[in-house]
Amino acid sequence: MNSVSPSLTPSPPSLFRAALLVLVLVAVAVIAGLLPRLRARAALAAETRELAVPTVAVVSPAAGKPVTSPPLPAEVKAWIEAPIFARASGYLKCWRVDLGARVAVGQLLAEIETPELDQELERARHQLAEAEAALALSRTTSERYAELVKTASVSEQETAEKQADFALKTATVKAARANVRRLEELQRFARVTAPFAGVVTARSVDAGDLVTAGGGKELFRLAQTDKLRVYVRVPQAQARSIEPGQAAELLIPEKPGQVVTGKVARTAGAISSESRTLLTELEVDNSRGEILAGSFGQVRFIQARTLPPLTLPGNTLLFRAEGPQVGVVLPDGKVELRSVKLGRDFGGTVEILEGLGPTNQVILNPPDSLASGAMVRMAGTIKAEAAPTGKAK
Repeated sequence: MNSVSPSLTPSPPSLFRAALLVLVLVAVAVIAGLLPRLRARAALAAETRELAVPTVAVVSPAAGKPVTSPPLPAEVKAWIEAPIFARASGYLKCWRVDLGARVAVGQLLAEIETPELDQELERARHQLAEAEAALALSRTTSERYAELVKTASVSEQETAEKQADFALKTATVKAARANVRRLEELQRFARVTAPFAGVVTARSVDAGDLVTAGGGKELFRLAQTDKLRVYVRVPQAQARSIEPGQAAELLIPEKPGQVVTGKVARTAGAISSESRTLLTELEVDNSRGEILAGSFGQVRFIQARTLPPLTLPGNTLLFRAEGPQVGVVLPDGKVELRSVKLGRDFGGTVEILEGLGPTNQVILNPPDSLASGAMVRMAGTIKAEAAPTGKAK
């Protein structure tokens, strides 16, 4: 019987190592085969999730162009304009200035002959002298009776009468002096002077004309035209955009192409119930005398108190039971449906009065199934063009 050599028989530790090596090789083979499949499956799942998120184009609201107000009819007036009447009755002796003359404050315009007033003043002065003489006599008599009553030479009744007569004469002198001062003031009005610097725009009298104080015709008409007042009635729809200090342009028909800049001085503060307009007054500099007071003009307001509303393309709107809405993409990629208030419709664009800000990202061509909370991916941001100036639909 043959016997096996001990050196050819494998030992138990060698068998264990061999089995372990086989298991490791099998595991490596399995992992090497499964790993690409797992990677492919994960990539497929990621791609599926990515494809499940819709890609949308977004647009940012744009500020609308300021609305240029149409020219409004306006009336140009002198800064100060006043008729000059006579304060003293008489005959016009002469006039010193004529139509179109520039005069300074206090400059003599005309002289009036006042013979009746002169005679009345002369009589009043004589009456004053008579009253002063009577007062002097009454004073002396009153003082004498005051001394005599101490020695009982005269009665107290007589002394009281003399003192009362002295008081009466004193009041008479004061009244006479006041009458003289009144007539002297009226006599000064025989010289007609300019109350302010300006231009003589009318002369209605000539030498020899009878003028009457307090009710006759005007002698001259004086206007200050270095600065002008321009009155314009602003329609109610535009009234809230007008405020003091706002710039405006004055257009004069006989000066085409020339624009005069002014500013709003004040407004009536209330809409007229008759014309539904706001009476507005402008200040315009006319130091060069290029504009004639009394002219017709047109005013265009070049500033607006409120910011122009935002505009969006019309294909961003969703019309639902809640009213017009837009889809806004939030920073985390979620969609938020916002209700907006619409303004004027310009066809391709529409004004957004409320509900959006200039930095919001609004979805273009949103699907009807769009809901708040949905995830989207932005393909890019488009800047909305400002609405063109023109009439809204």
